[in-house]
Amino acid sequence: MNDADACSLAQGLQSLGLGATNAPVEADVVILVTCVVRQSAEDQVVGRLSSLKTLKRQQPRAAILVLGCFVGDDVALRVQYPFVDAFFRPSDVTGVLSWVNEHTSPKHKETASGPAKSLVRGQARVCASVPVSYGCSHHCTYCIVRLRRGPQRSRPLAEIVADVQEQARCGAQDVTLLGQNVDAYGQDLERPAPDLADVLTAVHELPGLQRVRFLTSHPAHISGKLIATVRHLPRVCPHFELPVQSGDDDVLRRMARGYTAEEYRALVASLRQHIPHCSIATDVIVGFPGETEKQFQSTYDLLEELRLDTVHIAKYSQRPDTPAARLSDDVSPADKERRRKILDEQQARIAGEINGRFVGRRLEVLVEGRKGQRWRGRTVNNKLVFFEADENLEGQLACVEITWAGPWSLVGKLSQLPSEIRA
Repeated sequence: MNDADACSLAQGLQSLGLGATNAPVEADVVILVTCVVRQSAEDQVVGRLSSLKTLKRQQPRAAILVLGCFVGDDVALRVQYPFVDAFFRPSDVTGVLSWVNEHTSPKHKETASGPAKSLVRGQARVCASVPVSYGCSHHCTYCIVRLRRGPQRSRPLAEIVADVQEQARCGAQDVTLLGQNVDAYGQDLERPAPDLADVLTAVHELPGLQRVRFLTSHPAHISGKLIATVRHLPRVCPHFELPVQSGDDDVLRRMARGYTAEEYRALVASLRQHIPHCSIATDVIVGFPGETEKQFQSTYDLLEELRLDTVHIAKYSQRPDTPAARLSDDVSPADKERRRKILDEQQARIAGEINGRFVGRRLEVLVEGRKGQRWRGRTVNNKLVFFEADENLEGQLACVEITWAGPWSLVGKLSQLPSEIRA
């Protein structure tokens, strides 16, 4: 979601006559897009603000703006960070652009030597993200997102389609539809309302697109209609981001997740039954308040049984004003780190075994760009692939024969050129 906001900002700033720079000291406008979903993320925000304070002393005319979930109590933030020119709530791209338009003088917007520079991340040419909703109406006890981003607000279907169409017109081949709880899209709209399956169907036939993805799913909201839609639409990638968070029912209840471990098992089984070639990623929190060794073992056992493609592991960190913050954070930092390492080692083994099955096979890869001397891209199942080629293949489909597999990526050699694939 933050990447999508940054790309929208980049486009908007360019329309105001500002261009990007990688050097903060050159910038007329510096925009920090922030996340505080975990303490480590918030610590990074605070550290970056510290460096921007130094920049402000060196370049007092540079505007420093902060956008995102870090922005809670505006008054307190202004007192704590007086060198920041303005704070904006999550995804308030319009507010940022209005501020820049009002406070940046014309001579800075367009100078004799060219456009003024703003420190923003440029929009990816091959891959893009389009939000289908903002906020979340779930009440997971550990999560600060609803408090900072508000309840779910689904965007009109026509607006989403227009945004995807524009991204495709600008060269995007792979578009990801975003929602904090993407499967719940439309539940807050007046009935009859479209759902996520309807959105996927609407954008599937747009010219220029090779692939459509979506994230993040909630186990309590994936419907049979959605599964059937993913199965039958060839451009929709058969990949699910499906957070489980814990394999113990009591921990799930304290997290207010709204499902049991057995229900999660049944959902994974259903996905694999109807879409046998799908890949599934999940999120897990270790060290949630009150988590015992036995409850942690239940999570380990569930992951061992399901053998998912990717597991994102986070150590629980207390978020202010969340219901879980009233619980005793009674799992020691050492135990949290030990549990994280156990799951990390487990998943490295499982993912290595899953990916090892691709060695010797030819996979279709959408090339996203270069990393060092190699091209990088992803399969429809979200497998990261690296390979060498002399041709410029960015934004094209390549057939790659896999020669090596690790837990996190695959390496191969170019087997067919894009023209040969299309033939």
